[in-house]
Amino acid sequence: MAENGRPDIIYTKVDEAPELASGSFLPIIRTFSKAAGISIGTKDISLAARILSSFPEFLTDDQKMTDDLAELGLLVKEPDANVIKLPNISASQPQLNAAIKELQEQGYKLPDYPTDASSDEDKAIKAKYDAIKGSAVNPVLREGNSDRRAPKAVKEYAKKNPHSMGEWLPTSKTHVSTMGKDDFAANEKSVTISSKSVGTGKIEFVAKDGTVTVLKDTLKLTEGEVVDGTYMSVKALRAFIETEIADAKKQGILFSVHLKATMMKVSDPII
Repeated sequence: MAENGRPDIIYTKVDEAPELASGSFLPIIRTFSKAAGISIGTKDISLAARILSSFPEFLTDDQKMTDDLAELGLLVKEPDANVIKLPNISASQPQLNAAIKELQEQGYKLPDYPTDASSDEDKAIKAKYDAIKGSAVNPVLREGNSDRRAPKAVKEYAKKNPHSMGEWLPTSKTHVSTMGKDDFAANEKSVTISSKSVGTGKIEFVAKDGTVTVLKDTLKLTEGEVVDGTYMSVKALRAFIETEIADAKKQGILFSVHLKATMMKVSDPII
């Protein structure tokens, strides 16, 4: 136990597979650390915990939870902080809605997510829920003295004992396929705001029939700022995946797809 009374190392409680793994891994850590006189504490930064800690006014006293993420946000700024941060959910809107519903079914009288917030109360509730979505944990914990670099000793060992990748045969069918067109990379456009363009802007979606939907209004634009935007063709994405699956079957190789959407605050139903 540290001199300030807190555990020497904080282990984070999260969701899904990492939390399942903790059921067996955390006791092992505690067993080894106990022999060395090192104490292990836990902080709950799971999606459910972050939801509950945001709405104490709707809960009974025995249901209320402390805001462990906020506490860790202060802790990581201390020079002697040691936090084992496990992978956590960057919650999309569907994941958030599902978590709210599950908690409500378990007796937590949480408010529904107000999709169309009109009253001040609904707007305040929506703002709290929106703060939980997306990559809400990483910016808080990595704001402190986080260092993700490998220790020098590990680097030196790797240099002296390089991992063998095995023999690579020219006849190997392994390959990486990308869309190449009609995807985020191909359609990306960026512009640097000039002094003549300073002011406010908005993002509009123009449908094929000419209907205009304002996606974001009053977007503040400052001189020298880079504004970047892109889009992906749903039709092209579906065609690409279908083609690649068929090609993998034809060649008799394993097919795997990587769609990076977990960091998006607004989920993409197609992806």
